[in-house]
Amino acid sequence: ILDASGLRKGHEYDVQESHQQEGGRVQPDVVIHLPEDKHLIIDSKVSIVAYNDYVSAECDITRNTALKRHIDSCKSHIKGLSAKNYQNIYGFKSLDFVLLFIPIEPAFMLAISHDGELWQEAWKKNILLVSPSTLLFVVRTVAHLWRQEQQTNNAQEIAKRGAELYDKIAGFVEDMTALGTRLNQAKDS
Repeated sequence: ILDASGLRKGHEYDVQESHQQEGGRVQPDVVIHLPEDKHLIIDSKVSIVAYNDYVSAECDITRNTALKRHIDSCKSHIKGLSAKNYQNIYGFKSLDFVLLFIPIEPAFMLAISHDGELWQEAWKKNILLVSPSTLLFVVRTVAHLWRQEQQTNNAQEIAKRGAELYDKIAGFVEDMTALGTRLNQAKDS
């Protein structure tokens, strides 16, 4: 998803970087670098065992039990991710929330549609739940920000070089004027 959006590994994002913070080392799954030295953190530690049980269930009782386990699993991951405080990694300028990536779109939709409070509960803990489609939207937005940043930098570089070229031409004209003056003096002599 990150590569498909136009982001480049090692440039606009890094995978499994280890960072030191109070309480020990942390290792977010993905750190997306944003313009102005900001960062967006994505974590993807979601279990799909209960979701698979839900999908393969042959009766409503088993399906409902699996659904409850799936939602509880999502809540557990939200709580665990919130406790890691990735947004406070020492030395990082990160946004005040972390993206919790649920890699299977139907599993994401199942949890959200059957627990209307799940989204809000995550948001209160500075966690934004995302699926493949919503993550693609987020990272495409980041890729667009990088393009704008590069265009701004290119425009500034063009202006800088234009000013340098102007200074060189102005110096050249001054030298030619001085040369003309000296040629006229030599002619007069």
